[in-house]
Amino acid sequence: MVSPARLEAAYQTALAALLAERTAQGHWVGELSTSALSTATAVMALHLVGKHSGDPHNRLVAGGLRWLAEHQNADGGWGDTVKSFSNISTSMLCRAAFYLTGSAKPQAEAIQRCETWLERYGKTPSELAEAMRARYGKDRTFAVPILTTCALAGLVSWDEVQPLPFELACLPQWCFRFLRLHVVSYALPALIAVGQAVYHHRPPRNPITRLVRALSRQRSLRVLERIQPSSGGFLEATPLTSFVTLSLAACGLADHPVARDAVRFLVNSVRPDGSWPIDTNLATWVTTLSINALAAAGALQSLDRLDAVRDWLLRQQHQRRHPYTRAAPGGWAWTDLPGGVPDGDDTSGALLALQALDPAARHERALRAGQEWLFRLQNGDGGVPTFCFGWGRLPFDRSGPDLTAHALRAVASDVLGWKPTFWTFDPDGPWAIQFTSDGFRYLRKCQLSDGAWLPLWFGNQHTENEINPVYGTARVLAAFRDFGGLGDRYAQRGIAWLLANQNQDGGWGGCLGTPSSMEETALAVEVLLDAGPTAHDAAQRGLAWLVERVEQGGLYDPSPIGFYFAKLWYFEKLYPIIFSVAALGRARR
Repeated sequence: MVSPARLEAAYQTALAALLAERTAQGHWVGELSTSALSTATAVMALHLVGKHSGDPHNRLVAGGLRWLAEHQNADGGWGDTVKSFSNISTSMLCRAAFYLTGSAKPQAEAIQRCETWLERYGKTPSELAEAMRARYGKDRTFAVPILTTCALAGLVSWDEVQPLPFELACLPQWCFRFLRLHVVSYALPALIAVGQAVYHHRPPRNPITRLVRALSRQRSLRVLERIQPSSGGFLEATPLTSFVTLSLAACGLADHPVARDAVRFLVNSVRPDGSWPIDTNLATWVTTLSINALAAAGALQSLDRLDAVRDWLLRQQHQRRHPYTRAAPGGWAWTDLPGGVPDGDDTSGALLALQALDPAARHERALRAGQEWLFRLQNGDGGVPTFCFGWGRLPFDRSGPDLTAHALRAVASDVLGWKPTFWTFDPDGPWAIQFTSDGFRYLRKCQLSDGAWLPLWFGNQHTENEINPVYGTARVLAAFRDFGGLGDRYAQRGIAWLLANQNQDGGWGGCLGTPSSMEETALAVEVLLDAGPTAHDAAQRGLAWLVERVEQGGLYDPSPIGFYFAKLWYFEKLYPIIFSVAALGRARR
């Protein structure tokens, strides 16, 4: 057992750390990890634009290359973050950056070490290209841009680069879910720009296909221009924006308005050390996580500037149909910046935060719009996807247990405190009741045979297949908890799985035997505190581990558990702080 004094001290330390990160406006911005993959793609994009437009960015290119050389892993490869294991995608892109920019000779030693590391995947360009395709399976979202970049650097043949049907971007967006595309819903810019680069360098042999794509070039470019946000950054993401930029430059379109605005975004996004992050920020996401953690700790109403943060959060609700995914108004994105796209997880977090900030529901209209947005996002399987209804073919477009559980929690107040005349969407009864019933049906169906659930946007690099069942199981159990359902047999199986996968040191990693982390331990502890007598001892051991790590400074040691698109790893400096506040605060209560 942790003494009340140590628990209180650890909680106050975590709370102070979280409050210190607030902006003057009362919300949070956080800080995403720097990314070797982002840096490599940005360097290549700026180099190619400079080469073709006469507007070089030599200082930024040199700074990025220097950062890459200084942050090569000891084994010779590169990982997505400075804490990540080497992987084939990032290693091939970093190697391509040195070749494409003409820096191969000065960095001969680094390249040789990288090529030695890559030999585990193959010794020929064709073998490496095949290994790259195998990493992503049917999903071409990332494999084709990476191989396109390697082809531009002369490291693989264009014959290894699969074409992308960019002409389909000229069709109405609602058609996409019926076309069985090999790219995910949020990758439309890559479909257009990278597809045109492949077409430019390797036109299709079929004359009809070649003609259709030739006639579609200008129209699809107009689509690309229309969906580019005012910041210039697609999804506010350096990799996606860089792939678009370098592809346009490779087609002779370095001076195209999309390329110019994208370069502006890249120039504005570089960090003082010469590197680039994976995305600009997760301001809306970390703000809602922070609010909900403080609410769990019972500390929210004692804070100042609550009206300011509530008003800020309300301003982030999208009021127009999104030009990118065609999402209806009413949802929230992960960021307050123009490149964000409304999604299920962030909308759920925002709804929970607004209910915590103003239990009187003075903003009922915003709540209704957000909950209706979630209702219309729900797939036929009962689960909730990320961006678009009906896209179930590729991994990051399918329904996710963690997303579904979060959405269920966001509508819990309407289900548990239902007013008979409140909702009229479902002809067979209140929409929230049906939404909840279908959601829990999905969660029961997708529970693994061992009792765990797998999340969609989070992983653990120490586990087999890079999955993170601790994160997924804890998040799903939180939904059962909020509905008073931890006694449900499916919930009990999930609890039993968490208990069986606690490490000997008392903490949790992605699963049994993986290194314990602040994030995963805090998530497990928070839900097990309410799981009854059978979980009491495990929760106390986890709490002791968490308190000790706070005392040792672990709040400032984030783990790379986050997935960006296409399994691109990241860590966020606020995650260990936020999750610890929630767990310690709930234990304290």
